Amino acid sequence: MEAVLRRAPKLDGRPIRVRLAPDLRAHGGRLISGGSRGTEVHAGSFLRQREIVLGSELPGLPAEFARIFLHEVFHFVWLRAGNRLRRSWETLLEGELRRHARGELGWSADGRKRQLRPGDRAARSRRWRDYVCESFCDSAAWLLAGARAHEEFTLARRFREGRRVWLQTLLGRPELRV
Repeated sequence: MEAVLRRAPKLDGRPIRVRLAPDLRAHGGRLISGGSRGTEVHAGSFLRQREIVLGSELPGLPAEFARIFLHEVFHFVWLRAGNRLRRSWETLLEGELRRHARGELGWSADGRKRQLRPGDRAARSRRWRDYVCESFCDSAAWLLAGARAHEEFTLARRFREGRRVWLQTLLGRPELRV
């Protein structure tokens, strides 16, 4: 975990508890360890409790650990980002969609992007806002985790570059609140 944290920008805020659990699944808005119900996931964040739960298989997969851990950390950044910054990210994504961008930089954002319906953007629906958040977290993890290639990195290079510039501007801030 220390190597992952060295790649991350300086984060400021109360401690976040991190724990491991086997066989994680999401079901009915809950994170379940074990069983067969729900959708398999690698991690989940509990923002109010300031806790991240990671699949116990991840420490044995350093590249996946870095990507997934950073994704979860950036949920806390998103929570503290403020409306102006979040709207700026939305504007970036709206521009991509107007230019027919397909793909994403992670499974979380890709799944939510595929669920979008006509009108979600204009209405700023829950589906749209969930997509925007997951896209932010996946993009930050893509930039900071160090993996240049992954089967989940399906967004075209020209759109990745726009995200890189946006995130590097954000990360140039002396510290991010989590």
